[in-house]
Amino acid sequence: MGAKGPLSWDRAGPLTAIDDDVASALAGLPEDPIELCRVAQGLIMLPGLATGFGIGEDRQPEQSIRPASAILRRLIALDAAPIEEPRAADRRVVGTCRHFAVLSTAFLRYRSIPARARCGFAGYFVPDRYVDHWITEYHDGDRWIRVDAEILGFSVVEHPDDLAPGQFLTGGEAWRYLAESGADPMDFGVDGVPHAWGIAEVRGNAIRDLASLNKVETLPWDEWGRMAASYRGEAGEGFDALIDVVAQAGASDDEAFIQATYRAEDLAAPPVLLA
Repeated sequence: MGAKGPLSWDRAGPLTAIDDDVASALAGLPEDPIELCRVAQGLIMLPGLATGFGIGEDRQPEQSIRPASAILRRLIALDAAPIEEPRAADRRVVGTCRHFAVLSTAFLRYRSIPARARCGFAGYFVPDRYVDHWITEYHDGDRWIRVDAEILGFSVVEHPDDLAPGQFLTGGEAWRYLAESGADPMDFGVDGVPHAWGIAEVRGNAIRDLASLNKVETLPWDEWGRMAASYRGEAGEGFDALIDVVAQAGASDDEAFIQATYRAEDLAAPPVLLA
């Protein structure tokens, strides 16, 4: 990856930092990148599956926990077993794909492995559709390797520990794919939410992915800047040109460029989304 840039993805950001009060629980974390992601896989329960495993509706708000350390505090409150031990289904934190990605990223950075949570769309859950999703990628010294911690150990794709090109598209990659291929933007959206499909979802995830590259791993439904206007079809002239730049930054490893793009008008997430 060359010399360290201003972002240094091997170091935690505000939402992947491991606070002192939970650091001792991570003493037994493995060193191997995939095993670190596998630890995260054993700690989270998807909201749609929670009820079937005896988790009450009162715990659904856990999916809105942003910081990794706060997720860990909730885990420890549910079960004080070492973090590296998979939890029983009803002792896992209720969380989305973003929770798997953020915990994996936090663990990788805790072991000083360059890692990033990526926001975009997975092409392997619904036939002929790209579904809103988050994954993790880490750098092995030669390349970025994409891992879907949520499905490690499952047969959804052949290698969830090293996703093939095109199986997952970041928001920016989806934006560029649509521009280059002429594909239908209505094939991109949120599974189970009929109104949440189309080009505005791609714009939103491109911005969320840029924020994540800047170590601000927002919730999947967080909105800021002109996102809400985009969802209403009122983003105004010039917004798509701005998303072109966002997509370019998301495809780059130029940390200075990524950071400078994020600081542009309407792109940086407000501080309230860091709590």
